[in-house]
Order: sequence, then structure tokens, then C-alpha cells
Amino acid sequence: QVQLVESGGGLVQAGGSLRLSCAASGRAFTSYAMGWFRQAPGKEREFVAATNWNGANTYYTDSVKGRFTISRDNAKNTVSLQMNGLKPEDTAVYYCAADRDPSGVRRDRNYFEYWGQGTQVTVSS
Repeated sequence: QVQLVESGGGLVQAGGSLRLSCAASGRAFTSYAMGWFRQAPGKEREFVAATNWNGANTYYTDSVKGRFTISRDNAKNTVSLQMNGLKPEDTAVYYCAADRDPSGVRRDRNYFEYWGQGTQVTVSS
């Protein structure tokens, strides 16, 4: 069992930055790849970014490449998402999630076994 708690969401103007954090507790954090997903009103939950078990490999959806950075600190059991150059279309509830496959290559939300409660990110134009 893994418990995940996100923090760091909020309201920001277009072009601004936010940093989301996710604290994990429970079973061995390094056994899991970690990902960030988001869900906008009326839309399906979509993949944003993922990192493998040691943070050496990272993966992004095309719309956030060059603007968002995922990282993890295994000593602190945390994963973060630094979001720069935010756009109104980034507005969504952001979720962190854990995948038993430590490679980090999977993007299908159905593979991610554990989820946080979500944190709201709102970008005004």
C-alpha cells in the first residue's frame, strides 16, 4: 500500500510558474515509477509526466515538453512537478500516481495503482 498526498496547486497568471509536490508513505518508494496526470472539467484524466524509479529517466506529454520538469527525491519519498510558462489550457486538477513497473515508460492511467487526492491548478489569461 502506498499513500500519496499532493500539494502546491493554486491560481497563477499565464506565463507564471508553480511547483507541485507529492509525498509518499507506505511501501518501498523506489519500487515504483511515479507519474503526474491531470484532469480538466469535462475531459478524461491525461498523462503529463513520469519518472522511473531512480529519476534517471523522465517522460512527458508533448504539450508540456520544455515547460514542465518532473523529479524525485528518494531520500525524502517525494516527487515534484515544476511547471513554468503556464498556459490557461494547463488548468486542471493534477494527480500524482505510482506504477508498480519501475521503468516509468507506461502512460496509461490504468497501470497506475495508487493515486493522490489531487490538487487544483488554475491559470488565468
